[in-house]
Amino acid sequence: MKKLLSGAIVAAVILAVAPAQAEEGKDFAAYVQAIKAEARAAGYTDETLDKAFAGVKFYKQSVTADKNQPEFKLTLDTYLPRAVPEWKADKAVEQHAKHRELLEKIGAEYGVQPRFIVALWGIETNFGSFTGGFDVISALTTMSYEGRREAFFKKELWHALTIVQEGHIDIEQMKGSWAGAMGQTQFMPSSFMEYAVDYDGDGRKDIWNSMGDVFASAANYLKSVGWQDDVTWGRQVTLPDDFDTEMASLKIKKPLSEWQQLGVRRMDGSALPQRTDLVASVVIPDDREGRVYLAYSNYDALMRWNRSHYFVAAVGYLSDRIRFPR
Repeated sequence: MKKLLSGAIVAAVILAVAPAQAEEGKDFAAYVQAIKAEARAAGYTDETLDKAFAGVKFYKQSVTADKNQPEFKLTLDTYLPRAVPEWKADKAVEQHAKHRELLEKIGAEYGVQPRFIVALWGIETNFGSFTGGFDVISALTTMSYEGRREAFFKKELWHALTIVQEGHIDIEQMKGSWAGAMGQTQFMPSSFMEYAVDYDGDGRKDIWNSMGDVFASAANYLKSVGWQDDVTWGRQVTLPDDFDTEMASLKIKKPLSEWQQLGVRRMDGSALPQRTDLVASVVIPDDREGRVYLAYSNYDALMRWNRSHYFVAAVGYLSDRIRFPR
């Protein structure tokens, strides 16, 4: 795909119809035409554009969801039972067993423990059962038009058009979240372009329908951000009363022996593992009265997927439930 070549006329149209805050889709049709002109100048074919924008629509739900992110207070102790209820832990064990052969093959090739692939799959889309019902092109065009983060969403829209042009998914099946996160891995189009894998060799990177592509794409992402298959994600620990909470940061990494000397212990009060090759951080997602974790390098890798301590804790907790089913 060649570099964007939008001319002054196209740019002027974009600026004229893209208000800082979109109002109920006013001028959306004009914005779509301007976007198509810019995309055509960027090298996308008429066939791709006709296909991608044939049913494009303004999603008021996307604008509303973006402006009204939940602000209610949760703690890990209240969040984890919601994110990983017993039925989901049971289903994770079942899915891990059901796809064991494929997961173990992919896990060995990419150096990622299968339980983490399944845990990510479970947390992101409930094992593929809830991938979002929004047309991705419409969602991204809406968010670009809305204007608050136009540059970000327009870049994602170009990647989505590339996915259409390369034929990875039929446009009718290109569904995702209100913000354009797609398929069973919930990749944004830019992540798709960088990490998605055609594992089944059919010429399409199909993170919507192909389990091989879904699992391998998730594993490839983790491998690419430094995953280590001989280390877990982290462990819940206790802190001594005099622990300096200023040291609780992913930026501060110490050998386990140093954390041991500072009084950090396993939940049962026993000593930390004696591995001399491991460094870790102490993480306090809420406050020291809540859950505290010793975070290994794979914790950092999961934070690259989603920069939320709650998300990482949910994935880690579910992976542990798969490893040690009750």
